[in-house]
Amino acid sequence: MEIRYSKHFLNKLEDVFSESDYILRYEKGNFKSGYCIIRDTKVVVVNKFYSLEGKINCLLEIIKSIDFNTEKLNPKNLKLYNELSLNSSGINYG
Repeated sequence: MEIRYSKHFLNKLEDVFSESDYILRYEKGNFKSGYCIIRDTKVVVVNKFYSLEGKINCLLEIIKSIDFNTEKLNPKNLKLYNELSLNSSGINYG
């Protein structure tokens, strides 16, 4: 899968989070990795001052590192989630 650094692709990633158990928030913070995952309350916080590319890269890392309840995802988001999480070695950054 080829990753396009665009607002449209960021919106697709945000859609996956909106259908999951996790709450995605953009906040000001001094996170060493650019994001913070609070697993107990299922909140993901991404640095709001990151560039578009930085936000997308953070969300991709997060998607690969947490377990989503895929039963809640619509077919379109499920397909995207599976492509991102299962084929992480075949992703092309364009």
